[in-house]
Amino acid sequence: MIESIQEINNQLIVLFVAIPLLSFVATLFWKNKQENSISGIVQITKSIYIIWAVGYFILWGISGSPEIHLNLLTIYESNDFVFAIHFYYDRITAVFSLLGAVSFFLVTTFSRYYMHRDEGYKRFFNTILFFAFGYNLIIFSGNFETLFLGWEFIGLSSFLLIAFYRNRYLPVKNAFKVLSNYRLSDVALMLMMWMMHHLTHSNIDFTELSKVKIMVTQHKQETMAIFIVIMILVSSMIKSAQIPFTSWLPRAMEGPTTSSAIFYGSLSVHIGAFLLLRTYSFWEDMLWFKYTIVFIGLATAVISTHISRVQPTVKTQIAYSSAAQIGIIFIEIALGFHFIALIHIAGNAFLRTYQLLVSPSVLNYLIHNQYFHYHPTPVKKLTKLKATFFILGIKEWGLDQFFYRYLYTPFKWIGKQFDWVKKTKSILIIFILGIISVIYFLANDNIKSFDGALSISMLTIALSLVLFSFSYRGSALRAWGALMVSHIFILAGISNNEKEIKSVEVFLYISGILISFIIGSLALYRVKKIDKDILLNQYHGYVYEEKNTAFLFLLSSIGMIGFPLTGAFIGADVFFTYIKTNQPILIILLSTYLIFMEFASIRIFIRIFLGPHKKLSHPVAFRSS
Repeated sequence: MIESIQEINNQLIVLFVAIPLLSFVATLFWKNKQENSISGIVQITKSIYIIWAVGYFILWGISGSPEIHLNLLTIYESNDFVFAIHFYYDRITAVFSLLGAVSFFLVTTFSRYYMHRDEGYKRFFNTILFFAFGYNLIIFSGNFETLFLGWEFIGLSSFLLIAFYRNRYLPVKNAFKVLSNYRLSDVALMLMMWMMHHLTHSNIDFTELSKVKIMVTQHKQETMAIFIVIMILVSSMIKSAQIPFTSWLPRAMEGPTTSSAIFYGSLSVHIGAFLLLRTYSFWEDMLWFKYTIVFIGLATAVISTHISRVQPTVKTQIAYSSAAQIGIIFIEIALGFHFIALIHIAGNAFLRTYQLLVSPSVLNYLIHNQYFHYHPTPVKKLTKLKATFFILGIKEWGLDQFFYRYLYTPFKWIGKQFDWVKKTKSILIIFILGIISVIYFLANDNIKSFDGALSISMLTIALSLVLFSFSYRGSALRAWGALMVSHIFILAGISNNEKEIKSVEVFLYISGILISFIIGSLALYRVKKIDKDILLNQYHGYVYEEKNTAFLFLLSSIGMIGFPLTGAFIGADVFFTYIKTNQPILIILLSTYLIFMEFASIRIFIRIFLGPHKKLSHPVAFRSS
């Protein structure tokens, strides 16, 4: 009896991912005005989802709470690389699954009325269902590849919901700021997977991490293990808004209150803690790493608590309070108190969800009460120390300014040094040089020499083109073309570095990038016909007049960066494995390229299609909105 229940559980685990995905697809076929139909689909989904999550948990408990595995499908396989979708269910997954089901039920029920008659009613629920799909991919993932898929989907849905009010300046600006933090997290996770691949020479499941730890000791690969855990920590810190990456969390509150509740109050913000829990068996014996997590968690708890106490807006207060609690959760995980950490995660998630959902009503009550019963409090003289900390708290410890000054500004300056690329002759010469390099390197194996000097040169040119596009304020078409040419030099650099690169891998990569480039170019040409202005020196807001074109260009933008949409995603992942661990310059160049490729691609989409419309015939939202 118990064995038959376990077998059923093994096969039906896929429903956790299938339910939100099918609902997402179903809602795409309804118009925005058909609120009853859209809300009906969401109601059915949330009811089935919570019943299934609770029922599955009960069946799992009856069968003795075993670890459940399901190898669903292998997307790509070669001698050195396997990309497989693998699902896994244990105690950690059970908690996050129930937490997600209850939060999804509460927020979608509330949103049905809260978003009534909103211009983006359908778009909101599309994105929420897409987020639920990505969230379940993460918590049910059995290997790093499946987890990374969900990681990417959550990042995109976060961006779309923060920029939900896409005709306003601040939501769009802050959506890009949050996305830039998420991209750093994505690349850190990719670097961790890259090093793990070279350490194990295989694609491992999470249950095999303890064996990998033994392998590290036997083969004396402590340096590789240190790199892996640092990348895990960086990725977790960014995703869970720990110091010094905390400032993105209040910026993410620009979206609708209900999306803030499910994203940054309950589910998405705890994914970093989930990653630490899932990988604990790998780093549990690294005492220095535990001390590092405790220090980061403690610093976040203290600083975020201080900032939250002096902030003037309720969402910012809740954001920093949540980050402070997650800092304590990090400490609990490092000390091995995982049961307490799971209870703390659930408690913090439900509290922040409640606070965010009732915040509009509370604010309305407080304003009403202040209007009729306001009594000024007596002014107290502050000491210099208190005044200093007060200003620090108001300025959020200068975290935003720090990243802007030391991360974005230097790279923008570098990009401006390549202004000569904006000339048509220059870009044509570079394009031809790239094509010749790719053909020559693929056709001649004997050229693989010079200790990677040629590969470094190719990747340097690719990075230069991306930085040019990132800082360029001229024609969007020229910036878009520079991104395409940069991919050619990435292919040339990898082809020179690897003797046995497969033609199918080249095809997957080039086909995905080329399709994205062509569709994106057509979209930009269509916009250019409107008033011949597609310069990147301002927000144009063309989504007002060209919604379908904006959607197509968004797909092209994420396809250009290797999002799990085309074969370029598999090609880029395989190319990563072709860089050896003794080639630090190459991996630094490729990682920096991937970061700024997304910045540059999404920046073009934002500048052309989002933000306040420049035509006076459309309503314009002020910056302060």
